[in-house]
Amino acid sequence: MNGKLYLVPTPIGNLEDITLRAIRVLKEVDLILAEDTRTSITLLKHFDISKKLLAHHQHNEHKALNEIIRFLKEGKKVALISDAGTPAISDPGFLLVREVLKNQITIECLPGATAFVPALVSSGLSCDRFAFEGFLPQKKGRQTRLKELVEEKRTIIFYESPHRLLKTLEEFIHYFGANRPASVSRELTKLFEETIRGTLAEIKMHFETHTLKGEFVICIQGK
Repeated sequence: MNGKLYLVPTPIGNLEDITLRAIRVLKEVDLILAEDTRTSITLLKHFDISKKLLAHHQHNEHKALNEIIRFLKEGKKVALISDAGTPAISDPGFLLVREVLKNQITIECLPGATAFVPALVSSGLSCDRFAFEGFLPQKKGRQTRLKELVEEKRTIIFYESPHRLLKTLEEFIHYFGANRPASVSRELTKLFEETIRGTLAEIKMHFETHTLKGEFVICIQGK
C-alpha cells in the first residue's frame, strides 16, 4: 500500500504556535522533508523529534521528486515542512503535491501558521475578500503585475524582504497612490512584532527612519 504525504505548518516565529497534531505527526512519520535542515533541526530538537531529515527546497525539488514518490509507494509516511508557516505558500511544495496527486497517493494538509492571516486580520482593512500575491517578481514581469493590480478592488497582500521594502513601497505609491490605506507587519509572533498602519506615504516615511529587520507582510486596500 502507498504511504501518505503530510503537509505540516511550522511556527512563523513563536514556537508555541505549533499544534499538538503537528507534533504528533512529525513524531510518527518515517521521513521529514525540510526547506532548510539547519533551521528545521532546531525546531525538531525543541520538541524532541528525532527523524530522518532530507533537504527539499527550490533548487533540488525537481530532482528529488522521483525519490520521494518511491518512498511513498513503499508505504512510508512523509512530512513536508518549510522554514516557517505552511508549505507551498510562497515556499516549496506545489510541485511535490502535484506529483503525489498524479500518483494517486494520499495527502493530508494540517492547518496552522501562515504569516499573511494575522497581518491581514490586524490590518484594519477589509478581510472578507482579498488577493494574496506573495513575493512580486524581482525583475521580469514585476511592472506588468503591478499594472494589473491597479484596478484590484480586494485587499492585496504581499510578502517582502527587508532590503527591498523601501523600493517596493515607492513602487506601490507610484501605482496605487500615496494616500492609499495600507499596513505593514514585521516580526509577527516574535518579541518585537510591529504593525504600522496609515497611508502608503506615511508608512514609507516611518520605515525610512527605522530599522528594517525581519520578514514583512504588506496589506493594501483595494481600489
